[in-house]
Amino acid sequence: MSVRTQDSARGTDGPQAPRSPAESLVADLRAAEMRDRQSGTRTPVDVRTLTRVLFERLTELAPDTPERERVRAALIEINIPLVRYAATRFRSRNEPMEDIVQVGTIGLINAIDRFDPGRGVQFPTYALPTILGEIKRYFRDNVRTMHVPRRLQELWVQVSGAMEELTVTHGRTPKVPEIAASLRIPEEDVRACLDAGRAYNAASLEAAQEHEGGLALLDRLGYEDSALADVEHRDMVRHLLVQLPERERRIIMLRFFANLTQSQISTELGMSQMHVSRLLSRILNRLRTGNTWEE
Repeated sequence: MSVRTQDSARGTDGPQAPRSPAESLVADLRAAEMRDRQSGTRTPVDVRTLTRVLFERLTELAPDTPERERVRAALIEINIPLVRYAATRFRSRNEPMEDIVQVGTIGLINAIDRFDPGRGVQFPTYALPTILGEIKRYFRDNVRTMHVPRRLQELWVQVSGAMEELTVTHGRTPKVPEIAASLRIPEEDVRACLDAGRAYNAASLEAAQEHEGGLALLDRLGYEDSALADVEHRDMVRHLLVQLPERERRIIMLRFFANLTQSQISTELGMSQMHVSRLLSRILNRLRTGNTWEE
């Protein structure tokens, strides 16, 4: 029987190419997973060993080959849990966890492309700082809508970590003095970091606030009263008016508060319009100079 006949008997069209060590290891893990499903048990998968074998295979393959891309994709897939572990450190940043994981995956890919197995360093040890650095850059450059000094951004990471540890230790949210004592930094720096940690997004003045009954922040802000500038003037005029004799004070009130004309005032007080005009001129002159009334 020819080779093709033997292959046809096996249900294939030709001889199968030998599998690479990485593909063999993946196949063995899949077979173990199938056995686990059938037996109801679970065999722990040594991700470190699988990562090491895949990197060994990666160094043997020429760049830009399909097999190298498959091995690289397998490295990314099996190390995603490392990215998720790094992303949990930023769960208090009010950003969707999936977005943080995507950013961390970029750091993982960069770490895979730069990693040198010949240096004798475990890949997770090398990759974790790269992943964390990529996530931190994302928060520094893309998330904040308000500028925060770099020193406070870096210190905020330490403050946030100390808050988590103290919360677990004391079973409550730590106070500022406790955080400062833990990190051995001034309390003023802790307060500044707490303010900086909240300064990721600028709230719109027109956005409705649920806890305020749907009112926008703009609806609850005060406005500038144009009459405020006249408060001191009004108080000064009131002080001068009380020094006027009754008749002159009444003339001022009728002219400027009741808006009567000089002719109407003369009829009201029983004097000529000319006399009212002379009295108004004298009164206003006294008020402008701030002098007390003298007969």
